[in-house]
Order: sequence, then structure tokens, then C-alpha cells
Amino acid sequence: MIERYSRPDMKRVWSDDNKFGKWLRVEIAVCEAWGELGKIPKKSLPKIKVAHCNQQRMNDLLAETHHDMTAFLGAVAESMGPEARFVHLGLTSNDVMDTALNLQIQEAANILIQDVKILIEALAAQAIKHKSTIMIGRTHGVHAEPTTLGLKLAVWVEEMRRNLARLAEAMRVMAVGKISGAVGTYATVPPEVEIIACTKLGLMPAPVSNQIIQRDRHAQFVTTIAVVAASLEKFATEIRLLQKTESREVEEPFAARQTGSSAMPHKRNPELCERVCGLARLIRGYAVAALENVALWHERDISHSSSERIILPDACILLDYMLALFTGIITDLQVHPENMRRDLELTRGLIFSQRVMLALIDKGRSRQEAYKITQRNAMECWETGQAFLKLLQADREVGQTLSKKELVSLFDYDFYLKHVDAIFARLGLLAGSDPKRKAKP
Repeated sequence: MIERYSRPDMKRVWSDDNKFGKWLRVEIAVCEAWGELGKIPKKSLPKIKVAHCNQQRMNDLLAETHHDMTAFLGAVAESMGPEARFVHLGLTSNDVMDTALNLQIQEAANILIQDVKILIEALAAQAIKHKSTIMIGRTHGVHAEPTTLGLKLAVWVEEMRRNLARLAEAMRVMAVGKISGAVGTYATVPPEVEIIACTKLGLMPAPVSNQIIQRDRHAQFVTTIAVVAASLEKFATEIRLLQKTESREVEEPFAARQTGSSAMPHKRNPELCERVCGLARLIRGYAVAALENVALWHERDISHSSSERIILPDACILLDYMLALFTGIITDLQVHPENMRRDLELTRGLIFSQRVMLALIDKGRSRQEAYKITQRNAMECWETGQAFLKLLQADREVGQTLSKKELVSLFDYDFYLKHVDAIFARLGLLAGSDPKRKAKP
């Protein structure tokens, strides 16, 4: 199972190779900008563009400098010649680090957006398949009125569409670079360099910065990831509840030779959904750290750096994994309509109580009177186990208002399905509608 959901693409985004490659890409873009402005000789640019960073050498230098940017620059310089003097010209470390980090985040966000689109497709397919698969709706964990599994899944489709819009917005907010020098005054590197370099990198210049790109942007990105994870936890929790032995209306996939317990061979546990729930808790903790990183001292301090080296890669990697995992759960979801039908009838007709009350009101009873009559019979049904319909048919006050035929007609499951198609059409989930409509934030 784990191998099925391994995510090499996201791991590559957060690899050291990619990180330092992005650093070098930023440095080269800045050199090219200086070249266009005549600060660096054009003949030096070809040698600068083929510079590289030997990571082993960088690690050796890091042991001496205790500063990753100076170690990086030292390793890069050794791969060049006299042209090394033009690299990092007028820059501070975070000009490179923050801009490169946002390039990584663009790559990571693109992967997450694709993951969400794939999950939406899987949810939509199951929603359409089970559009009319009737089951009991529950409020407070107690039987309420009938719904369908398709409607339950349609709610999730729309929620993930909102999450897709949230991720796209968070990605847009992170699509900025900063080449403004120490404390952001452009004293050693003019705004023109930032504009040219960011354009080459596919980023917008941050309208204003100090020594860093402001961390409210990163907080928005990580909290958005936490919101998506919270949605997955919500969905996974619902499956866990429906998989309880007492109901067993749906189940997550269970492989032929899979085991659920070392002690009890009969066990079929919702361990995949439980995994999703546990990881969502972890990501929420990362969101707290990201929010606390917003408030730094003056023009910057480095208290955010240590936590970001963990929370940004981990949050992206975990959500990528969770999305793939939950897509597999939905795609291979086991549905038991016969158990749904059994559970619909557990309360012996009590789920039709609102229809009975409304029918009494339609026939002239006051709402308070109709509610009292209906509730009285419902409570007797709870206590005695008698069928709700029979109790109503024997009730004198009900008989004065509704005929037995009228009463029987109220106990009709199809009544609750009459607007399902309209809901699905509104979501673009019916033939002839647009299933790929843009999600509204």
C-alpha cells in the first residue's frame, strides 16, 4: 500500500539538489540582469551560466563558515574563475534564498493542484455512480432523514473545488521574488535588476520588502495546506464512522491478503482513513508554526528559518501523500447498499416524522399541535419498539386529520430524492452540464 502512494515528484522539489539548483538559478538571473544594465561584461555571462555547486565541497565549507550561503558561494566560485566576483553582486542571502524558496513552492503547489484535480475527478465519478444510492442522513450521530451517498460525495466535490481555488490563490501570493539587498532599500542593487531577474524567473517582484519576503505569504500557503488536510480528515472521519461494524455501509479498500490485527484475524480496520486523520493533525501544527513566523524582529531575524526547513517541505510532502492516499480510498471504496437499506429501517419509520408533522399542518393543525402529536407517537416508538406508522394509525387525533391511505403515502423514500438531479446539475455533475466548471473561492 505505501509504495502505491509514494510521491517522488514532491520529494524531488524539496531535495538539496533542487534547492541549491534554484539558488544558482537566481544568482545567474541576477547576473544576467546586471549584464543587461552594463554592470557585468557580456563576455563573462557564458562562464557564469555554466557554474555549478559541488555539494560535498559546500558541506566542507559549511563546517568552517557555519553559513550556508557563504559556503554555497564558495563552492560555486571554485567551479568558475575570475568571473566568480560578479556572482552575488550587491545581494544579501535572502535575496537568493527567499526567491529560490518561492520557486520551489511554485513547483510544489503545482503538484498539489494536480493532486486535488485528480481527487475531484474520483469523487465526482463515485458521486455520479451513487447519485441515487439511498442511505440515512445523520445529525448529532442520530438518524435524521434519508439522503444519498452521491449527495454526501457531491458535498465533498464542491469542498475540494473550493480547496482548489484556495491553493491557486496561495500559489499566486507566493509567486514573488525579492532582489532588494540588505533591509530592502535597493542601495546596492537597483530595482531594475529585481524586475529583470524576477521576469526571467517567472515571478513578480514583491512590491516592497525588507531583508525578507514577508512571512504572512508563507503563513497563507501553509494554512491553506492545513485547510485542505482538514477537509481530507473530515471525509476520512465520515468513512470511518460508516465503516463501524454496527453500520458497515461503506468500507475503505481491503486487500485480499491484508490483515487488520495481530490478535484478531477477523478485523477490517479503516487504517488508511485513520492515517489521513493523524497526518491532518500534524499539518495543523505546522500551520501554527507558520503563523508564528509572521512576527519577526525589525527588518528580519532568523527564528523562522529553522522551522521553515521542516514545515514547508513536510507540509507539502504530507498533503501530496494524503491526497494520493485518499484518492485511492475513494476510487476503490466498497459500498454496501443492502446495509444502507437495513439502517434506514432501524428506527421503524421514525425518519418520516417531519413529513407527518407537515401533513398535519397542511390539513389545518397548528405547528405546535402537529409537533406535539407527532412527537408523542415518536417517543412511544422509541420506548416500545412498535412501528411508527402503526402507532400513528391508532392515534385518534391523527385519524381525525389524516386518512390511513394518506399516512401510508407519507412513508415513501423516493420523496427525498426528487431534487437530487437538480443538485447534481447545479454542480455540473450530470450529462450535459459542465463537470469542470471553475470553482468559486
